Amino acid sequence: MNMPLLSERSEVFKNADPHAVSGYVNQHVGSHCIQLPRKSNARAQLNHRKFASLDLCRISYGSSVRVVSDALQDIFHLQILLRGDCLWRGPAGVHHLVPGELLLINPDDPVDLTYSHDCEKFILKVPAQLLESICEEQRWLYPREGIRFLQQRYSLDQLQAFVPLMATVCTEAEDGAALARVQEHYAQIVASKMLTLMCNNVRREHLACTNSTFERIVDYIRRNLQQDISVQSLADQAQLSVRSLYALFERHMHTTPQRFIREQKLTRIQACLADPDCNVRSVTEMALDYGFVHLGRFAQQYRRQFAELPSETLKRRMQHMAVG
Repeated sequence: MNMPLLSERSEVFKNADPHAVSGYVNQHVGSHCIQLPRKSNARAQLNHRKFASLDLCRISYGSSVRVVSDALQDIFHLQILLRGDCLWRGPAGVHHLVPGELLLINPDDPVDLTYSHDCEKFILKVPAQLLESICEEQRWLYPREGIRFLQQRYSLDQLQAFVPLMATVCTEAEDGAALARVQEHYAQIVASKMLTLMCNNVRREHLACTNSTFERIVDYIRRNLQQDISVQSLADQAQLSVRSLYALFERHMHTTPQRFIREQKLTRIQACLADPDCNVRSVTEMALDYGFVHLGRFAQQYRRQFAELPSETLKRRMQHMAVG
């Protein structure tokens, strides 16, 4: 599969000794050992970028190779198979991963993977502390033993919202223009997406009870505008079916849940950009705060809703402040 996840601009090794690549991965991505065939002339390749608290890695060993580790300790590995195939020996047996599938490895999981000779992977290293900080900020609860993802294997079709986010993060990492605080915003969005899209042991606030009113649902949305609220997660919180949730929004607002959530996010951003008392550092950071990772699309949606660009709203505020 062809995905824009780290280009040659991030190249660290090309046609290199697999053991040299493995040594670099041990330093930057995660502790492991590799086992190669006795007779192997493999030449490995690796692209790598550090981005805030995340590590982005694209790797191929050029040979069949077995990768093993006792555990990743305090990091999560999110691996996307790009080419070839990979055997994962997991808790429930041996699983055959194919291109387009994603594997999420918990910190305390033993790692046992066998790459085919043509296997290429994208690996995202996420510190456990980053996920924990998101939970603490949102007052989500997780067991004392730590956060754990209960489903570890996904197809990218199941995580469509995650694919463009990773492509954007890789592009930002390679451009090198994003300030440190903007990079951290992206990292927080990645962690939040993982917690909201992938099955885990984190317990989030419920809207309460089976008789959740539409007003309660709207209040929940407005209190969580900086979070990624999918239709499925909103239905789960309201203890409704997705079909019932759509019917509720059609009856009360003549719109869909997705459109309502987006409009509420844009309204909150517009209010902040226009309010002299609201601390706004930049339009980019404001958009990222509310989960808009495609900045061009964000500007188009904002203009459609308010008949001006977000930069124009901010400029008008600055002009009023200067006059004042």
